[in-house]
Amino acid sequence: MSRHAARSSQTYAIIQTFVDRLAESVDRHAAQQSMAYITAALNLSCFAYLALPNRPRTSPTLISTYPSSWTALYLRRKYESIDPVVRRAIRQTEPFRWGLGYEQRDRSESERELFEEAAGFGIRCGLTFPIHDNGGAIAALSFATDERRANFERSIIEHAQNLRLIAMFFHAHARRLLATDRVVGGVVLSPREFECLEWSSRGKSAGEIGIILGISQRTAGFHLDNARAKLGVRSLRQAVALLAKSRS
Repeated sequence: MSRHAARSSQTYAIIQTFVDRLAESVDRHAAQQSMAYITAALNLSCFAYLALPNRPRTSPTLISTYPSSWTALYLRRKYESIDPVVRRAIRQTEPFRWGLGYEQRDRSESERELFEEAAGFGIRCGLTFPIHDNGGAIAALSFATDERRANFERSIIEHAQNLRLIAMFFHAHARRLLATDRVVGGVVLSPREFECLEWSSRGKSAGEIGIILGISQRTAGFHLDNARAKLGVRSLRQAVALLAKSRS
């Protein structure tokens, strides 16, 4: 096997593992770990997925492996409103590079200060994939590093097409994972809990739900019990009633 073929085979295996892990993710942390895996496997240092809110005066969704001290500061100070990376991601759909090494003449003082502040946390430059889906949602998935990691640049060039697909796939999963329509009685259910409860509302037993979703009867019952417990009700019938009420 040639070196190129071996590298392609290795990349395929990495992506397949990522897809499998992400498909099994049932919460934000698991999704973050899936992206952390492929980011490290492809020598891309760290990532950040930012989904812009679709309602005014609400915060964006951020899933990342950036330093937590930086992401907490970013969200607290609402930097998304002045971040040139976010602004550019809103305007265009093609991927772009950014950072202190990619200066623009019309960059404002506040934007330069933001990049310099981020660099202090090791977020010096990166590559962003804007995402504009058919549902009207706008998000951006960025891979970032400091300027001393040559592997980062090589990986960007080598995996450019794959990275775009990874960004789109992660966005699609994140949207399902974080969907507000999983709020029942003021409680956010996991995708599996909501899915099982929804099938239960259609008169399906745990065994039938297991067959439909490709899981065991015991696993389906586990998710139904979790949904019931989260909703603070004693019976599955009461949980189904809350689901019906939330839809009306």
